[in-house]
Amino acid sequence: MSLVQGIGLSILPHIGGITGSYFTRKNIKTWFVTLDKPSWRPPNWAFAPVWTTLYTSMGYASYLIVRDGIGESRKIALGFYASQLAINWIWSPVFFCWKKLGLATVVSNILAANIATCIYVFYRINKTAAYLLIPYLAWVSFATAVNFSIWRRNIKKNQ
Repeated sequence: MSLVQGIGLSILPHIGGITGSYFTRKNIKTWFVTLDKPSWRPPNWAFAPVWTTLYTSMGYASYLIVRDGIGESRKIALGFYASQLAINWIWSPVFFCWKKLGLATVVSNILAANIATCIYVFYRINKTAAYLLIPYLAWVSFATAVNFSIWRRNIKKNQ
């Protein structure tokens, strides 16, 4: 595997992140500010640096799997990786564009389960790749709790 492939795979997750930010930015100052949110949620400014780090880490983890995996185990690992990436990318439109807070909570839970599965299958191929996904799982788990709290606090507002 070349350096160019490593960089390309590290950048790939950012495509969905950039697209998702379109939906997010558009609705932060109009709709999102009107929601009742828990006091323990991160400030808006924290999301860009956190997601930049997480997307780069998960992208590099996928590079390690492409580089070190062989045969069926690599296909399975990359299949789970691709599915978690797709689930990750759909969350922003569900939450910010369609304003489906309950559905976004479900999507977030599915994402967390998929990330945990990725960690498990990545570990068999490259332990570093698995470890790179642990902060991602932690953040998504926390974000799921925030999402759930926002949904419950605003259930009547969004019916």
